[in-house]
Amino acid sequence: MNKVAVVYWSMTGNTEAMAKAVAEGAISAGAEVDLLTAADFGSDSMSGYDAVGFGCPAMGDEILEEDEFDPMFTACEASLSGKKIALFGSYDWGDGEWMRNWEARCKSAGANLACDFVICHLEPDEEGKEACRKLGAALA
Repeated sequence: MNKVAVVYWSMTGNTEAMAKAVAEGAISAGAEVDLLTAADFGSDSMSGYDAVGFGCPAMGDEILEEDEFDPMFTACEASLSGKKIALFGSYDWGDGEWMRNWEARCKSAGANLACDFVICHLEPDEEGKEACRKLGAALA
């Protein structure tokens, strides 16, 4: 059984709803899952998981949240090489540039992307939640 961490930051609850759906998908596929906020995860946590789903909404000028999530993720980058990960997040404006940049950053670090990223406009609808469940299953 794979051990999966679903790590997220959410201001409005939209990305949190996505994270819960990711966790549901991984559990349904047989994984042991820990659902964690960015504040509860760090680079020292990476080795304890077979796969990690990272979730963060677009902030400001389509960037990752700068005070809590990005510092945590930056600290984890050195541990991404060969690690199975997946990315998800929500947005209110723009065209998903933050996610494309984040994906490129992960590829540059040598991460093994389990599947395509999932982004939802604002609160995830049922289609968005199902995409998140599939992302979770891909992590398992």
